[in-house]
Amino acid sequence: MRIVTGTVVSTKMAKTLAVQVDTSKKHSKYHKRYRASKKYYAHVDSLDGYEEGTTVTLAEARPTSKLKRWRVVRDVVEVKKAA
Repeated sequence: MRIVTGTVVSTKMAKTLAVQVDTSKKHSKYHKRYRASKKYYAHVDSLDGYEEGTTVTLAEARPTSKLKRWRVVRDVVEVKKAA
């Protein structure tokens, strides 16, 4: 079972979070490190407490829809937006 940590980028769908996961990769020829990001769709029972910018941990799960293959395990850090 794979586990990844990312940042919530959208909460506009019902029972679904869009989470961006940033990883660091190394170029095969030039050996320079660069940042790559990918967006995953994760299942959550209720959207209460999830805002854009919240850091969450995802775990791989069985497919729940066409795009959802992850579920939210827990909140890592909550970020409050400045007014």
